[in-house]
Amino acid sequence: MLADFLEYDFLRYTFLTGLLIGIIAPLLGTFIVVRRLSLIADALSHVTLAGIAFGLFMDKKFALGLPPLYSGMGFSVLGSIFIEKLRGVYKAYQELAIPIILSGGVGLSVIFIALADGFNTELFNYLFGSVSAVSQTDLYTILGISVIIILVIGSFYKELVTLSFDEEHAVASGIHAKRIHLLFIVLTALVIAASIRVVGVLLVSALMTLPVAASMRIARGFKQMIIFSIVFGELAVIIGLITGYYFSIPPGGTIVVVSIIILLLAIGIKRFSHTPRKRRDPHGTE
Repeated sequence: MLADFLEYDFLRYTFLTGLLIGIIAPLLGTFIVVRRLSLIADALSHVTLAGIAFGLFMDKKFALGLPPLYSGMGFSVLGSIFIEKLRGVYKAYQELAIPIILSGGVGLSVIFIALADGFNTELFNYLFGSVSAVSQTDLYTILGISVIIILVIGSFYKELVTLSFDEEHAVASGIHAKRIHLLFIVLTALVIAASIRVVGVLLVSALMTLPVAASMRIARGFKQMIIFSIVFGELAVIIGLITGYYFSIPPGGTIVVVSIIILLLAIGIKRFSHTPRKRRDPHGTE
């Protein structure tokens, strides 16, 4: 792939985009997992799919030239705002907001896909990722999103950590919990929308949770968990892109499979390192 990487622009764009996604997806995924909101990525990915289908429908029926990436991003951000609003409505059952938005995303996806005359190659690439779908404009867009996310996480790191582990203490300390929650969920929506070109809508949530799940088994602190999550995410993206390219299969699937292998290895290492050794007495019996 190295020779092709040097020769073809689209491979460079895809590889560089994958490296960026390998950083920002596990970075936000760490906070998502700690806050027990893992399913929020699934909900927003389905809303993003609805936005992509809407963009394809508008382009096919009205020739508006609306890029599906940006329509998906818009739907994802709106979905994140609705989730946060519903969490305020159902204060005693805040997790109910996630399946509500997920169901709405699936329903809208079915409608817009049908109106756009069903599945096609472009929609398939958005569903499962593609090594040839990333353009230079997409790369610059994702680079901008990555810079924003890293700056925001760096600026509000203490507030996010406090909210993740003890929300009541955070509120008592004067942290504007609602504003931080809204900012965080909008960033999550942007990451999901940005990742669809490489990983695919239906598999992007795995890149936000599986590296984190693996790092939780071996990390000894929250910061270490973030670092391990990013390392595992980058490994999954790099190996997944290379294997997907050589076997001519969507990279989203290979990235997820590599992530699962890393998770299983982390679980195995943790168990092996904690396996008690049997001791023999001086007489040679166990």
